[in-house]
Amino acid sequence: MPEPVRTETDSLGPVSVPADALWGAATARAVANFPVSGVPMPPRFIHALGAVKREAARVNGALGLLPEDLADAIAAAADEVAGGRWDGQFPVDVFQTGSGTSSNMNANEVIAALAARRLGRPVHPNDHVNLGQSSNDVVPTALHLAAADALGAALVPALAGLHAALAEKAAAFHGVIKTGRTHLQDATPVRLGQVFGGYAAQVAAAKGRLEAAREALGAVALGGTAVGTGINTHPAFGPQVRARLREVTGVNVREAPDPFAAQGSMDGLVAASGEVRGAALALAKVAGDIAWLASGPRAGLGEITLPAVQPGSSIMPGKVNPVIAESLLQVCVHAVGADAAIAAAAQWARFELAAMLPVAGWHLVTAVEWLAAASRNFADRCVRGIEATERGPAGVEWGLGLATALAPVLGYDKAADIAKEAAATGRTVREVARERSGLTEAALSVLLDPARMTEPGLPGAPGRPGAGGGNG
Repeated sequence: MPEPVRTETDSLGPVSVPADALWGAATARAVANFPVSGVPMPPRFIHALGAVKREAARVNGALGLLPEDLADAIAAAADEVAGGRWDGQFPVDVFQTGSGTSSNMNANEVIAALAARRLGRPVHPNDHVNLGQSSNDVVPTALHLAAADALGAALVPALAGLHAALAEKAAAFHGVIKTGRTHLQDATPVRLGQVFGGYAAQVAAAKGRLEAAREALGAVALGGTAVGTGINTHPAFGPQVRARLREVTGVNVREAPDPFAAQGSMDGLVAASGEVRGAALALAKVAGDIAWLASGPRAGLGEITLPAVQPGSSIMPGKVNPVIAESLLQVCVHAVGADAAIAAAAQWARFELAAMLPVAGWHLVTAVEWLAAASRNFADRCVRGIEATERGPAGVEWGLGLATALAPVLGYDKAADIAKEAAATGRTVREVARERSGLTEAALSVLLDPARMTEPGLPGAPGRPGAGGGNG
């Protein structure tokens, strides 16, 4: 049975619109023109767009540009959009007009229809809802606000939680000494707590950089209208709307240093995306290392165990895989790819307009949201359940990296000979050193103490325990 429709008319003529849709002709044309992915713009963007429209209506009312009742009705309708009540009324595909005009008109039409219901008279989507605005300044502003919200409300808190979980494990594993690895080869001893402390520090540093990126996103294009000149807008409109958005969003919304740069490029989104990519790479390092440390359990490293959250194989009974780490790693790969897409989109900024805003904004907001979800899941379902095994400490005495502590006393070449002989004969560095170093057992006990080797210092240097050749 055909869907009931109504006829709307715009400057191009009549167009059919679903009878129960709040949107009108412009949105209907966009739905017909862009049947590409079936993926609409992110809800956070729609909510940010609603917030911009709400504050714009309030300022237009205060400036006397709209009657008070009309401004109030538009603001109330836009507030519902900002609150997520009408997300289902935003069907326009991500792959649409590069300025995002279709999404802007979608919002204008939905808000106009809702405001008309309140007033009992028509409200015009362009003349009233879009007053003092252009897609070219509103859409990049909404994208900045959406990305800033995703960072502040989702990813930064998620990384704070992951940092706390890793720091807790760093403290718990302080007493566990294992063999370090560089180039995937044995190195000097390290505390497992130090390793996890390094992971925690990486996450904390990424969080700090993202907080700075969120602050930078507060510089917006709003007020520039079509090309950055501010044509058809009251001189007080931009400053007052930005001030209101600053108050209600918690983002330091402010005028971009240059409106022409703000509207003619996507530099702000590109910079934020770069920090998101950096966070993704840090998370990939942590998740990848943790999966490796848990490899085995018998034929791998097996120095930690991960929570067993599901069977790992459809054919091998009893196999348990690091699936939570792998989930995070896949999201990290997506974030890196999203950054590449944003970089490519930025290259298509031409003259006074960056004409790939929707795809860049979708990739950025989605990458942030997915990284946040995956990071929370990684902290809750993996990191908090990690336990240390005896494999790490048991392998320390066999580590050839112990020979490093002999170098300050014996010299690099002699220490290397001891390490090579230990490797060739299957003995430990300590056993070979007893025969070839001339050092006493007491001196070797100090020099080859794994705990001492996890701290700064030269145990064999003059004036320190273990110095003095065979005298100990």
